[in-house]
Amino acid sequence: MQIVCLDLEGVLVPEIWIEFAERTGIPELKRTTRDEPDYDKLMTYRLNILREKKLGLPDIQKVIAEMGPMQGARAFLDQLREDYQVIILSDTFYEFAHPLMRQLGWPTLFCHSLEADADGMLVNYHLRMPNQKQEAVKRFKELNFTIVAAGDSYNDTAMLGEAHGGILFHPPENVIREFPQFPVVRDYDALRAEIDKAFAKAA
Repeated sequence: MQIVCLDLEGVLVPEIWIEFAERTGIPELKRTTRDEPDYDKLMTYRLNILREKKLGLPDIQKVIAEMGPMQGARAFLDQLREDYQVIILSDTFYEFAHPLMRQLGWPTLFCHSLEADADGMLVNYHLRMPNQKQEAVKRFKELNFTIVAAGDSYNDTAMLGEAHGGILFHPPENVIREFPQFPVVRDYDALRAEIDKAFAKAA
């Protein structure tokens, strides 16, 4: 009765917005939850820039289709799923994640959704629910699961704190400084070892 909850971007796949920013030459879109903890402020900022540049969902999906998982991510995930239930809890969007989920072998993903107009321009985003990562872990615990969670950024820390064990994977220095209670790992072998250790400790 064990579940591993993983963030997606920065853990299994590159940061989608950063990749898109680099390929389109729009440095303002490199801003992520590592830089701005207020997710609504960040998404409003992104949608405004896309509108100004006249870039829509098809443009972003084209970039994502050319991206792949991080090196070793698929093998790590396949091995992890042999021993644990694995659920991806992400603040990305189903419309973005689909091609990446195919390359990762279709793991279960809980995330948000986007709204586009008839021309494909993004007009709004819809959170599945507020604080969905932390709330999902809470509900799994109520169902009597033991949870170990791993993520890389500000928007993962509530999930890590709610889980029986929380791990930071390749986080920026500012997150390490602000959340010293979580162990830090920088590769998949170390992440797997820390996950096993956290479950052993929680048993």
